[in-house]
Amino acid sequence: MAIQKISESVYMGMCLEIGTPQQVASRRDIRDIVEMLEYNEMLNRPVTVMLSGSDREGFRLSGSDLDYMRWQNSHRVIWDFSQVQFYNTQEHALILCDSSESPPGFTLLWLPLEKTSRRVTSACVRMNGMLYISSSKYREVMCSFFFSDSTPHGPCSSGSYGNVEYDAAHCFVSDFWPPSASSWIDRCHAWPPPHVVNDIIRSGCHFVAIGHKSGNHTDNEWRISFSRAEYKLVYSMNHTQFLTYGLLKLFLKEIINNGLRDGDKLLCSYHIKTAVFWAIQQNALYHWHPKNLLVGFWVCFKLLLKWVYEGNCPNFFIPKNNMFLSNIYGETQRTLFTQLYRLYEKGITLLLHSPSINSYIIRVLCNPRLTICTVEHTLISEVELDTDIFHEMLINDTTGSVDLRIFRKYLHAVERSLGLPLTQYHIVMLQKLTATVMQYTACMLHNLYTNTGSNKQLYIVDKMACHMLKIAARFGFVSDMLLVAMYYYKTFRYRDALSVIDITKVKLAQPYLMYGSHVDRERYIEAVGGQSLSTKMRQAVAQNIKLYNEIFYINELMPEQQSRKQNNEPFLFIPPHVLLYMLECLCSRHVNTLRAQRALDDLQVLAHHDQGQLVPAHLKDISWQILGICQQITGNLQAALYSYQQSLRQDPYNRIQTATRQRIQDLHL
Repeated sequence: MAIQKISESVYMGMCLEIGTPQQVASRRDIRDIVEMLEYNEMLNRPVTVMLSGSDREGFRLSGSDLDYMRWQNSHRVIWDFSQVQFYNTQEHALILCDSSESPPGFTLLWLPLEKTSRRVTSACVRMNGMLYISSSKYREVMCSFFFSDSTPHGPCSSGSYGNVEYDAAHCFVSDFWPPSASSWIDRCHAWPPPHVVNDIIRSGCHFVAIGHKSGNHTDNEWRISFSRAEYKLVYSMNHTQFLTYGLLKLFLKEIINNGLRDGDKLLCSYHIKTAVFWAIQQNALYHWHPKNLLVGFWVCFKLLLKWVYEGNCPNFFIPKNNMFLSNIYGETQRTLFTQLYRLYEKGITLLLHSPSINSYIIRVLCNPRLTICTVEHTLISEVELDTDIFHEMLINDTTGSVDLRIFRKYLHAVERSLGLPLTQYHIVMLQKLTATVMQYTACMLHNLYTNTGSNKQLYIVDKMACHMLKIAARFGFVSDMLLVAMYYYKTFRYRDALSVIDITKVKLAQPYLMYGSHVDRERYIEAVGGQSLSTKMRQAVAQNIKLYNEIFYINELMPEQQSRKQNNEPFLFIPPHVLLYMLECLCSRHVNTLRAQRALDDLQVLAHHDQGQLVPAHLKDISWQILGICQQITGNLQAALYSYQQSLRQDPYNRIQTATRQRIQDLHL
């Protein structure tokens, strides 16, 4: 009974640490709809990028890198020549697998025809008179071509995107399931269910640019990757199974690998995931529910211990691929087994060494009569769930490089997706992405025709742009109205801009407004509680303004966008209240100088005194910068100098220091 109660307490804690079923579902659905639209076949993208790893699975663990896989859509890998019939060889360069001399799970990639891209050709080597794509050369070529500021890391290019570290793996894709993994299909009796098995098989596999360390062709071999299959398997887990997987990941990070350098870590999260897959499929635990979460953990830990003892970790899809073969053997294997067995001897109390979950164990040990509630929807409030969802939407609110040629196709893809079985998370993200594309397209249209179009063309384009921006404002967040005001300012309609600013100011001042994690919970629930996410987004949520650095918005922010662009950052982020006061100040200078001064005063109060409620700490650099810009425009150069200097002292999140220093030089003080 005690172990069941501790399990329930840990389950509750893991829901708070890792996510409730609703949180995890929203993360997955939001990412899925983004990729479905971004890489829709109608858009003919030359490259596909897929989020993989723990983020794709639904985790949001601190310190985790973002893992991506990217491949060229013009290339396809086949397993035998009979599969050529499914392709138009004028559109696809076909690559043939040659696994005859490779260890299980690895292969050589042979180019039977030398018709391919220049980058692929430059990564080829000749063996036995035939042309093969070298994995090591391909990594080198792709790393230098796509990621100039990155460093090699295994099969990936590693770097940073803003404050987030990423690993991007360079791949090829096959539409066919590997023959060497056919035994996996035969094993799928109880789990995963048939529809998941069929979906996985239809999705094929990938080839990652790294060879087997003990193979005959280490520099030229490719590893068969089942990343897409794996996240579909994780999706098919129930929440107890998912949290068991999460608990094992914390166990690995906070106990087994705690204090070790990266090079000394023998076990990785992929070994953990593999153990969970095998335990579920082999019915090692009949019922996976909150009361036996720790039993599930213990089953997986014992399986991992057995593998280390035997020196064999069988790949879930290709069991003959022993994933311990290259690094866990001999003395290192014995040392690791000794370490794990000592933990095993401690029993479940070993989890007391995990800072993330020990408090959930101790609270039961100190109060055995404690009643634990594991009803997931009661563990976090509606407000907390909404905060999480809208944050996910913000970080996924991007459509890559949208140009006018594919705008109509994109909207058609949106229209087609409406016929699919969509969740509430799909729908609200689809709505926001549509609004975002309309905003970008409106600005691009105006930029395109400003200097080249006739008066009639300009009139038509302007009307279209205004219409799209207004529709986007009705679809998106409350703060999206500011893009309408910015467009009016750019096109010299200052009174129209101020009218939009007045409406936006009222909406942003509502006591129930959610901005980031700042919200009056009671008033938010009173105003929009229980309503659809779409309604909440349009009426009660503001987010930071994200400006594409490829698009010209207003003259006053061009140096900042250029500085950001030079640092390979695609967006400039501005707090909505800061942009509101900036636009109010700029517009009012032309129609009401007293109002302009009031707006400048409001902006100054915000920069000097806000405690993170309206100006997040990481956006103080751009907020001080915008204050300086407005002060410089109104002639207060000393005040502008002080603001620019303050901008340089902040966290350089937006990387606008080049623009700041240039503005200081231009003051001529």
